[in-house]
Amino acid sequence: MDPVRPQTPPPPLEGVSLTEHVPSYDEKKDFHNVGIDSDENKSVHEIESDPFVPFPDDPNMPREAHSQILTIRAVVTGCILGGLVNASNVYLGLRTGWTFPANLFGTIFGFAFLKFCSRTFGENFPILGGSFGPKENAIVQTAATAAGGLGGIFVSAIPALYQMDLLGDPVSDFPRLLTFTIVSAYYGLLFATPLRKFFIIHVARELNLIFPTATAAAMTIRSMHSIGGDSNVNAMKRTRALGITFAVCLAFRVGASYAPGILWDWHIFSWFFEWSNYSNAALAIENWGWFIEWTPAFIGSGMLVGLNPAISFFGGGVLAWGIIGPALVHNGAAYGVSLFSPEEPQYEHWGGLVSFNSFNLKDPKNMPSPRYWLLWPGVLLMICASFAELGVQYKLLGFAMKSVWKAIAGGTNFLATKMGKPSVFLDKQANSESDMVDQDPAAEEDQVKLWQWGPSLILVIIATCIVLGLQYQLNVGLSILAILLGFIFAFLAIQCTGATDTTPLTAAAKATQLVLGAATQSHPILIAQRMNLVGGAIASGAASQSTDLVVDYRVGFLLKTPPKLQWYAQIVGSIVAMFLSPGMFILFMKAYPCVIDLTAETCSFQAPSVAAWRAVAIAVTDPTFPVPNSSGIFAIVLGLFSIIVVIFRHNYLAGERAKYRKFVPNFMAVGLAFVLPATQYGTAMLMGSIVAVIWAKRNPVAFDIFCYAVAAGMIAGEGLGGVVNAVLEIAGIGSSVYASPAGCPGGMVC
Repeated sequence: MDPVRPQTPPPPLEGVSLTEHVPSYDEKKDFHNVGIDSDENKSVHEIESDPFVPFPDDPNMPREAHSQILTIRAVVTGCILGGLVNASNVYLGLRTGWTFPANLFGTIFGFAFLKFCSRTFGENFPILGGSFGPKENAIVQTAATAAGGLGGIFVSAIPALYQMDLLGDPVSDFPRLLTFTIVSAYYGLLFATPLRKFFIIHVARELNLIFPTATAAAMTIRSMHSIGGDSNVNAMKRTRALGITFAVCLAFRVGASYAPGILWDWHIFSWFFEWSNYSNAALAIENWGWFIEWTPAFIGSGMLVGLNPAISFFGGGVLAWGIIGPALVHNGAAYGVSLFSPEEPQYEHWGGLVSFNSFNLKDPKNMPSPRYWLLWPGVLLMICASFAELGVQYKLLGFAMKSVWKAIAGGTNFLATKMGKPSVFLDKQANSESDMVDQDPAAEEDQVKLWQWGPSLILVIIATCIVLGLQYQLNVGLSILAILLGFIFAFLAIQCTGATDTTPLTAAAKATQLVLGAATQSHPILIAQRMNLVGGAIASGAASQSTDLVVDYRVGFLLKTPPKLQWYAQIVGSIVAMFLSPGMFILFMKAYPCVIDLTAETCSFQAPSVAAWRAVAIAVTDPTFPVPNSSGIFAIVLGLFSIIVVIFRHNYLAGERAKYRKFVPNFMAVGLAFVLPATQYGTAMLMGSIVAVIWAKRNPVAFDIFCYAVAAGMIAGEGLGGVVNAVLEIAGIGSSVYASPAGCPGGMVC
């Protein structure tokens, strides 16, 4: 599993790329249209008329010249904000398997800082002062998104390599981790450049690619920059709410680490166990991980994601860890590991405390843990659901073929014309238009030219093959295969993100591992495993980076920001990400070495993405394919069921029946719950979504002003609090030394 990127509806694994969590487009319209008639809501009504054209010019908006859009202050501010999100994502990804995008965080905090600079320095200080408009704000969020990326590979495949002793020491390996990050960053960036026109312009209308997170960011920027009415007052309220929430959640995360059983985790059934004179029933529920965690990140993501995915995630946890898991153990199909020996006096009453989450198994096929058994149905469910979603949008393939052919025809005719032999046929093919293809509103001089990204992409592909060959011992054929898979799965990830706001990086990663597993069957096991993980990381990293940057282009498209200027901001932001991501990974490995030590019995970081990557790599490179038969059969049945439901929803629940789609489970969220043995996250997300629904109904005006800001502050605040905790651990004053075990099961620190 890759880091989950909660975008809007479902939380995707990987990065489960939350890319992001914002209400779906239809939900946004409902929230924004209730009792709001101010100027701030103008962009919402405008986008309702046609979401596939840029926002119309508003006389109340400041006019911006090119020199006022791509500014030093915008790029630097975006990189700093994105760096904060990058650091928090490494913490959140290692702890929970989730990562979050920098879009809304960069949008709102960027507005607050640049507005302050604009007012404070005026026109007298050219670097920090001067007027500030929505297009420059779009550059801030562009740089933030680029700088906040790439963390996914450092909470999934890279730690798995160290767990399996396929790499050396993280500190000494920094140079090759850096080169790996560089090629991943720029392959994804350069590959995303031509995809802007394809996904944002040519097929957006036909495939209904709304990109809800990007649309929400663009609407937020436009509303904050609107002059008149209550817009400026609301913008300041929003930024103040984000700042206060961010600071409070950061402090809470740091403080709670010293009293986790009181402030952070409420192990209610452990308390019942003690209060009821050690009732085995209460302890049995505790064993399956049913407790409440006051995690701001997941409560905040629940406020954004909506009820359907939150209920699906929670319901998947109930199904996996409340029904199937206990049934497996009861019938002897899976086994747990006792955490304490009743012979030890201090654990006299806690001998029944069991862990069902082990991946360190001697015979996983015949004696699996519940977590290992449930992994395969969860992964296959996500793969089947995401590919089914792509399959029902079969027109995408046709448009892709036409787009590629037009690009080839145009490029060939250009070269032929330079040689004095133009082709009428190629010219006609290159300039043919479809009734369903929209024209690019950006001026020709504002677009990134082929000569800027094409040769660079070829050089990066060559550099990728060299890096993978010299530093990770992948041959050229496998390197090219990994690059090609990244190209293919980027189409899948971007299309799903545009249509559902869910980035299925888990499905892409696991499918990549399966393909590479078949391609490396002739190699020795350890070499095949390293090839599998490295190749999969390149493919999923490129797909993740491409998706993030195409989402950026959607924001710029709506706000009429020149794509060329966004491209320059992405280049600078990617430089920050390529150095910061491996640096933060090394920081956490020094603070919490248990993450990459499979012999460690306990660790405050579950690293669920890492465990999933490792398990798949071992399985697909093992000639015996060590998956329990019952798990494999159930996975196939569950995967086929998800495909049938997706087809049913797409073809039958259409037109007047489309209103019933909200009752169809989100299979990406259900699959994630199977893979992630932490029911507290589903509980927290459900709590957040219920709060959001009640808030939206009771006070829709306040909800519209504060919800995105409060949620973004909660997510980023917890993440940065985790970074502070890592620094405190290295300094020797962290929670591992001074935390109280009060309220935790068995008298040990939670």
